[in-house]
Amino acid sequence: MPHNTDLINIVAVGLGMAFVFGALANRLRLSPLVGYLVAGILVGPFTPGFVADQDLANQLAEIGVMLLMFGVGLHFSLKDLMDVKSIAIPGAIAQITVATVLGWVLAWLMGWPVVSGFVFGLALSVASTVVLLRAMEERRLLDTRRGKIAVGWLIVEDLVMVVALVLLPVLADIYTDRGGDASPGAGSIALMFLWTLVKVSAFVAVMLLVGRRVIPWILERIAGTGQRELFTLSVLAIALGVAFGSATLFGVSFALGAFFAGMVLNESEFSHEAANDSLPLRDAFAVLFFVSVGMLFNPMIVVEHPWQVLATFLIIVVGKSIAAYWIVRLFKHPRSTALTISMSLAQIGEFSFILAGLGVGLQLLPETGRDLILAGALLSIIINPLLFAWLDRWQARQEAAAHAASVAHAPPQPPEYGVPADLHGHAILVGYGRVGRQLAALLQQRDVPLVVVEDDNELVRKARERGFTVVRGNVAAEAVMRESAPERAALAIFAIPQALEAGEAIERMKAINPALTVLARAHSDGEVKHLLQHGADGAVLAERELAYSLAEMVMSTPPFRPARPGATPVETPQPG
Repeated sequence: MPHNTDLINIVAVGLGMAFVFGALANRLRLSPLVGYLVAGILVGPFTPGFVADQDLANQLAEIGVMLLMFGVGLHFSLKDLMDVKSIAIPGAIAQITVATVLGWVLAWLMGWPVVSGFVFGLALSVASTVVLLRAMEERRLLDTRRGKIAVGWLIVEDLVMVVALVLLPVLADIYTDRGGDASPGAGSIALMFLWTLVKVSAFVAVMLLVGRRVIPWILERIAGTGQRELFTLSVLAIALGVAFGSATLFGVSFALGAFFAGMVLNESEFSHEAANDSLPLRDAFAVLFFVSVGMLFNPMIVVEHPWQVLATFLIIVVGKSIAAYWIVRLFKHPRSTALTISMSLAQIGEFSFILAGLGVGLQLLPETGRDLILAGALLSIIINPLLFAWLDRWQARQEAAAHAASVAHAPPQPPEYGVPADLHGHAILVGYGRVGRQLAALLQQRDVPLVVVEDDNELVRKARERGFTVVRGNVAAEAVMRESAPERAALAIFAIPQALEAGEAIERMKAINPALTVLARAHSDGEVKHLLQHGADGAVLAERELAYSLAEMVMSTPPFRPARPGATPVETPQPG
């Protein structure tokens, strides 16, 4: 090639390979993360064939880390944590402590320094957000007490890891000063931690006092321009700009800066739009992050250190699970809750990779430790669906036994959320965004029984506050679609802009209830055709309807209103 195309190579080949193996992993009912990591292994230096530029991969991965942490902050919910704080906070801290100690013991047996064992154990202690939420959503558990505890537990783990990202550089400075052996003075250690605390506190103060006012103000002004691409650009500029500024001005990590940018943005009324607009780029760079992590993995670790790989895997899947199970049981929660929490946490993911990369970069963790963490992550993510399958079968047996035992007693109470069994002839509204909220309000005014399907936490909360029955999740998932009771519904309205997901769900709904009337939203002629082909009875092209409405308004104004005798006036249709 005549020009240097290393960046194009890694983006094109990395995303292409990630797509192929991610789709294959999904087909095998595994997390797509497994596919992304495998793609990275195949384009890395430890396997034959194409080898991507490692330095460029690391820089792209850094952007991926910033956008991942921005997403964590954007979806951080203090309310969700407070709802289950009595179990989630002490439980998560205790479980992190147990896993860290187990990791440290394994590192000690391998002859590693104490600090390496600490970083290694800490990386094994935190579960993957992506894997846990997917498992919860598939089983419709997010709205249950078990699901809320798992999510709250995960929030605490993420907060502990954010603190760790701040303190690890300080630990590295201390470790460097001591040369790995000599004990530094207590005064110097205290000064390092104090100076770090001052810098972080200054950054937090600026974000809370200035950022939480300036950032929402900027977004409000940009949103007022009506330029969607400019709004998307502003969200990304805020995420990356705050991350860069925090590192340059305050010496804190890119990850911490991006996390606080997301937290501040979360308080804005435009947070939902910001999340949606940043999602595609965030997902793309997150995929490149996982690919770059896979590139660092040496598969020979399984051959050269088999028992260490096995021990790492057992700490993640067995050690963490047992600790979480007994912690939950000590707090007097039922066995089903304890098993759900323990299975949810029996894997590691993105934060583990971030910690491992930082640990190796700061020379706190040997490269062998990173390889063991990656091997443990791959194996634990692969085995996690099998653990949940066993749990599903166990719970089915328990429920069957409980049902048989309660036949002679009063029927069980209905769930806190769900479609009432006696609801018939209702309308299903998919999406509670700006369009969906307007439709819901109109249907509510006309006393139409309504079931809302929405997967965004904040929008679910708002819909429930308005008194709507809400099914939480993505309508493209068959379990979510069936929970909205399409067999008993009279109408389904798809207010979401994702025509592919809508078409898939419409086809399934029509198969269940051919008499169901389905209306959908589209943004192009191609989308209209796709929706109609999949069973929609009508599809509204938003831009075209807007043009019709504007044209009717124009023709009703005095300069253009027909006035000659015999002329046919253009009537503006009335609502309803």
